[in-house]
Amino acid sequence: MTTTLAPSPARTYTSLRAAWVPLAALCLAFFVEMVDNTLLTIALPTIGRDLGGSTTTLQWITGAYSLTFGGLLLTAGSVADRLGRRRVLLVGLAAFGLISLAVLAVSTGGELIALRASLGLAAALTAPITNSLVFRLFEDPALRRRAMTVMIVVGMSGFILGPVLGGTALAHLPWQWLLLINAPLALLAVLGVLRGVPADRPEDLTRDRLDLPGALLSMLAIGLGCFTLTSGVEHGWTSALTLGCAIGALAALAAFLVHERRTASPMLDLSLLGRPTIRGAALAQMGSSLAMAGIMFGLILHFQYANGWSPLVAGLANLPMILTMIGATPVSEALLSRLGHRMACLVGAGLLALGLAGMALAVSHGYLAIAAAMIVLTLGMRTVMTICAVALVEAMPENRTSLGAALNDTAQELGTSIGTALVGTLIAVLVASVLPAGTWDTALVTLFHHGEAITYGALAVVVGLLAGWGALTLTDSRTAEAH
Repeated sequence: MTTTLAPSPARTYTSLRAAWVPLAALCLAFFVEMVDNTLLTIALPTIGRDLGGSTTTLQWITGAYSLTFGGLLLTAGSVADRLGRRRVLLVGLAAFGLISLAVLAVSTGGELIALRASLGLAAALTAPITNSLVFRLFEDPALRRRAMTVMIVVGMSGFILGPVLGGTALAHLPWQWLLLINAPLALLAVLGVLRGVPADRPEDLTRDRLDLPGALLSMLAIGLGCFTLTSGVEHGWTSALTLGCAIGALAALAAFLVHERRTASPMLDLSLLGRPTIRGAALAQMGSSLAMAGIMFGLILHFQYANGWSPLVAGLANLPMILTMIGATPVSEALLSRLGHRMACLVGAGLLALGLAGMALAVSHGYLAIAAAMIVLTLGMRTVMTICAVALVEAMPENRTSLGAALNDTAQELGTSIGTALVGTLIAVLVASVLPAGTWDTALVTLFHHGEAITYGALAVVVGLLAGWGALTLTDSRTAEAH
């Protein structure tokens, strides 16, 4: 692979305060992308009643964004390395804002799914670039780590804050406003990037050709894999459609791996995955995102369907996650400084599994028990995501940091897609493919709690193994040199 990425922009900064304009602009861009992952989750019952649709339709309204977002991240990074990072970032933000306005014309669930998929494509043009540019704003490794931590906290807070913002808006406005708000936020991000982020220099870009076959194969593998789960519920696990999708997903994945090994300019240089820190950090990131997306999708159904709460109250119920995400910095930093990457990430993986297991028990014991499980779970997510994001980017070669940012985001979005699909599928199988609106009787609530308990218990095992496996491949180092 001959792609050459810029070592740093034309201007670098000596403190976070000095870089507040570009840092704030890039954080806002990332915040908009991450908020949109979950902004509509709080409105799913309202959207279901307004547009009609089964649990599977609601699942794809949230999953379509993650699918295109995750599938196109690596390709978007390659495009940015050729056309200019700031230029592609501005195009992506502008497209994101304009596409969001199209929600005014949506009248069916299928149209909304298509709109969400288009938004995911636009967001993919921005996510790896925001992370890469933040990393390049500074030459001091310590400042780079601090800036990356700020970006990660902003992004994860946005992911969790989506339902709170959505619930507050739904108390006064139609659900369409949850997407319309993207337009002014994207505009603010564009102005900030123009004001504070330096343009790429021509000598910092590469002219290698794009790996379009690799992009198509990766999208096909992820899409067919997720659709296999939903098809199993609707058409049966041994149906021709389900089996065909499963075989197609495996075939696309195999073709992608073969193609990436043979092509002169691969989208993903597979030799980099041979580095333990890169491979392990990506696996752990996938596990943490799987947990976060699965829990948030499941709890929205729990609060609004089983409990019958309003969207506003259901959104505010996520506050323990947000407060923990913001306040956990001293804890995660202390773990890292005392234990190093491997052990600190293992502790985080253990907290993830413990939080999910606690959630399985808490769903039938009231909100306080759920809030306690949220805190444990979020502390684990905060620890794993921060450590792995910094470790992964630092472990990349100096001219591959954009690829590292894209790989980190891809792992997270793949986990998000799988988590949403897994929880949606299990709830449909264990409870009902279409959850009834209105007040539920005691028998249905009990059945739903039982389905949740099994779902979160299964998630605890999957996430614990995946994140723990990834953590074990990290080093005990706290610096990039030892990777």
